[in-house]
Amino acid sequence: MKVKVLTISDRASAGIYEDRSGPAVAEILRETWPEIDLELEIVTDDGGDIEKALGGNLDRDVIITTGGTGIGPRDNTPGVTEAFCDRMIPGIAEYLRRESCRETVNAVLSRGVSGIRGRTLIVNLPGSVKGAQYCARLLVPLLPHALRMIRGEGH
Repeated sequence: MKVKVLTISDRASAGIYEDRSGPAVAEILRETWPEIDLELEIVTDDGGDIEKALGGNLDRDVIITTGGTGIGPRDNTPGVTEAFCDRMIPGIAEYLRRESCRETVNAVLSRGVSGIRGRTLIVNLPGSVKGAQYCARLLVPLLPHALRMIRGEGH
């Protein structure tokens, strides 16, 4: 499985603070699949930067984003992801939000989405370390089946 973990953060991309959510998601993926082909990248919250990063990684099976999913003025990740995808998978985002509400009511403010572009699954996770880890653990069991379906291998 080839995965890109894309952290979307103005401050982390500028080196103002260390990205911790991307590495936290990567750690969970590596625990599950030690031989995973995994890359991390950090980009700004600028819509053009996000779109360029998504487009530059369509050779990956999965792109997991972390950050930019809230309701702040620079939270562009969901809108860019939705415009970028060929088909949306609302159930993944609904599931992540629903389960996250068990941990914090603030999860209702997440606008994260999930979809497919070509043969690449794209899933938005929250930017907080705790939220990203929680959602990554929820997502991991879904990935093998989802990727088989995307490749047309059936159930």
